[in-house]
Amino acid sequence: MTPSITVDAIDLRLLAELQQDAARSNQALSEAAHVSPATGLRRIRRLAEAGVIERTIAVLSPEALGHGLTAIVEVTLDTQSAERLAAFEVRAVADAGVQQCYRTNGGPDFVLIAQVADMPAYQALARRLFTDDANVRNVRCFFSVHRAKAGLAITLPPPGPPGD
Repeated sequence: MTPSITVDAIDLRLLAELQQDAARSNQALSEAAHVSPATGLRRIRRLAEAGVIERTIAVLSPEALGHGLTAIVEVTLDTQSAERLAAFEVRAVADAGVQQCYRTNGGPDFVLIAQVADMPAYQALARRLFTDDANVRNVRCFFSVHRAKAGLAITLPPPGPPGD
């Protein structure tokens, strides 16, 4: 999505701070971005309304909550019509075990990141999404043995010095 607003140096500082820790108070975020709390709150609301900030989430520890198996899954469909692609995407996105869903080209039709408790839970997910769908031609799955990084932060241009 292309933002319908111009993002300036102050906005970039606020966005950088939000990507590091969005749970901080408006006072703390604004202080870190070198703006008044009123300015910080107004700008954050404007960025959210414009769709620059899609949502604010908490990043949880899968292992702490009993979801210790991460699967990276490549899915190729037999028929790639717009309707068939959309139908698979709707099912994948609706499945609680699927954390991320990407429609891709030049290889598989989709790449999914799934987070489940264990192998039986993955097998249940595979049955729901792949085995029971006659349009799924091929599935390749990779299981993570170590999570070195998990995040959604976007690289931002340098915001410039405070006061810009």
